[in-house]
Amino acid sequence: MTTSPAPNVDLVLPCLNEAGALPWVLARVPAGWRALVVDNGSTDGSADIARAHGATVVTEPRRGFGAACHAGLTAATADVVCFCDCDASLDPALLAPFVREIRAGTADLVLGRRRPQGRGAWPAHARAGNLALARMLRRRTGLGLHDLGPLRAARREPLLALGLTDRRSGYPLQMVVRAADAGWRITEHDVPYLPRTGASKVTGTWRGTWHAVRDMRRVLAEAPAHGPARAESPR
Repeated sequence: MTTSPAPNVDLVLPCLNEAGALPWVLARVPAGWRALVVDNGSTDGSADIARAHGATVVTEPRRGFGAACHAGLTAATADVVCFCDCDASLDPALLAPFVREIRAGTADLVLGRRRPQGRGAWPAHARAGNLALARMLRRRTGLGLHDLGPLRAARREPLLALGLTDRRSGYPLQMVVRAADAGWRITEHDVPYLPRTGASKVTGTWRGTWHAVRDMRRVLAEAPAHGPARAESPR
């Protein structure tokens, strides 16, 4: 009996109808990493395309960005877990230096600060909402962060220990807030942000952006969580 080697890194890719983007995204996953495509109710064959391109598919019937992200996190087994959107707006290969930073022990959570490339990469209303939330985050945590983007890396067990509860658009923000409350070292690096493939489910409209901002404002209003002092690296 043979067993597959443990993945070096698990990459969580929340997915809702991303058939057009998946081939490019999965082709950019670094060698040795496992792609966990979390199907959140797709009707365009995304799950079959993901499997055909070598990804492991996790099914999450409860709709919501946070629900998909957390299903991927709980399905992960690697020491380091990364997150990336599945719409070809961000290149998963950009996560490789993030992982090196985590493994070197110089950061506990590494985030990508999106820098739009070309027209249409980041609609004005979505950018304005993100800017307002980043300002509120800085006031809430004291961190000098500029973006709440989805490209990020951290160790799996400390992430699970944060006890994340949001299952909607507030999940990425709650991760940062609770990590900051726990004393994590959080760094941010510029990454190119490309026009996405297909229609956005969240920030493509004013309505979607408003719902996302509402979810995140609710997270910012939470009382500080009391968690582990820091995400400890394994000895």
